[in-house]
Amino acid sequence: MTRRERFDFIIDYFHQHAPNAETELVYDSPFQLLVAVILSAQCTDKRVNMTTPAIFEKFPDAKALSKTSFESLFPLIKSISYPNNKTKHLIGMAQMVEEKFNGQIPLKVEELMKLPGVGRKTANVITSVIDEQPNMAVDTHVFRVSARIGLTVNAKTPLAAELQLIKFIPKELVHKAHHWLILHGRYTCLARNPKCETCGVKQACKYFSKNKV
Repeated sequence: MTRRERFDFIIDYFHQHAPNAETELVYDSPFQLLVAVILSAQCTDKRVNMTTPAIFEKFPDAKALSKTSFESLFPLIKSISYPNNKTKHLIGMAQMVEEKFNGQIPLKVEELMKLPGVGRKTANVITSVIDEQPNMAVDTHVFRVSARIGLTVNAKTPLAAELQLIKFIPKELVHKAHHWLILHGRYTCLARNPKCETCGVKQACKYFSKNKV
């Protein structure tokens, strides 16, 4: 199977079996999604979704969050990984959104990356989810799954994986393919014990081809 055939197989499969794949983070606005994604770094979406309702109730927008103190916000996210840094990042993010972007979350990767706590992965998530821009956010799931299947080859960094993926995935599907790969990694292509026996894409997977009994 050529690399192009592998991509075509994967895309066709997920088109049929996960046509409405989307983020599992719960949000009602670009601001809420940005807060949730910043909190989700090295933390599960489930934990984030348990934490954000209290934050959004007290701080419904960037203006409200920009005016709070570390002491007021920290107790609300102390159960999240790296709460000290994330508390500082969230307040700093909200302040910059107010000061430089008139209270609106920017939808350009370069502008988002100027915000505290926002790297390329987070910026790609925001622009692809909110605006369906063809930006591929590469987290640990996407990085692992794409390498295992053989969608990426010798990609040493998330950026290298991102560039390989968007080269082969049609522009209009990049925002959806991001969720396909994340969810596949979260529930099927697990890090330690991938569920190859029940995997629907195993016939196109290099890992399965190499390791099947």
